[in-house]
Amino acid sequence: MRRGSLKIRLLIGAAIALFFVFKKCSQREENPYTGRMQTISMDAKEEIAIGLQSAPQMAQQHGGLHPNNQYQALVDNVGNKLVNNSIAKKTPYKYEFHLLADPNTINAFALPGGQIFITHALFSKLENEDQLAGVLGHEIGHVLGRHSAERIAESEYWQGLATAGSVGADMGGLVSGIGQNKLLTNGRDDELESDELGVVFMLKAGYNPEEMIGVMKILKDAAGPNRVPEFKSTHPDPDNRIEKIREAIEKYKNQ
Repeated sequence: MRRGSLKIRLLIGAAIALFFVFKKCSQREENPYTGRMQTISMDAKEEIAIGLQSAPQMAQQHGGLHPNNQYQALVDNVGNKLVNNSIAKKTPYKYEFHLLADPNTINAFALPGGQIFITHALFSKLENEDQLAGVLGHEIGHVLGRHSAERIAESEYWQGLATAGSVGADMGGLVSGIGQNKLLTNGRDDELESDELGVVFMLKAGYNPEEMIGVMKILKDAAGPNRVPEFKSTHPDPDNRIEKIREAIEKYKNQ
């Protein structure tokens, strides 16, 4: 490659990189519910639309909705109690709670905008209503914390830098790797923030937040002795989460 051509490619790559850096700076905003500064590239209406559009596919991947109306009513009642007694009620999000038929995957998750799911595999292991509140409160925390929207914006940013790197000097792979590690770190922070928010929601709704520790033990037992080490996982180690949950309980129990 001629020197002049390489110089042009480097200049183009630098220009693209600067564009995405400035774009990210312009997308920084304070979450009005958590006070945390985040990079967000969409508004609440777009988050809600993404969640509603994705919900049927997510349900299908987990065997559809569970047919037991009594179980579903319990999930609805607990979830709505958490929302109606907390700051979540003041958000624009449309919270809907879904019990999935999946009998094998021990999991719960939230889509942007308020679509929240728990598998029957996890639901069946919970020992009481307070533990269900712990699971759903954590997932409400993900929605209110705008974690999916933040990850989408961060992903767009790192993909943009990867494009700039590949144009400028074939460094796209390196930048992509950095981006993946950045997203991995944010994922762990998201989980800890959602645990803390879940404790607050449980206290506001009259549930015992100590039961969230029981949920962590269920997740730890389900992962078994061969669970992925924390540094390779998007989730903090359950023992670390238990420690943080205890700290949050002490912080908020008398407020």
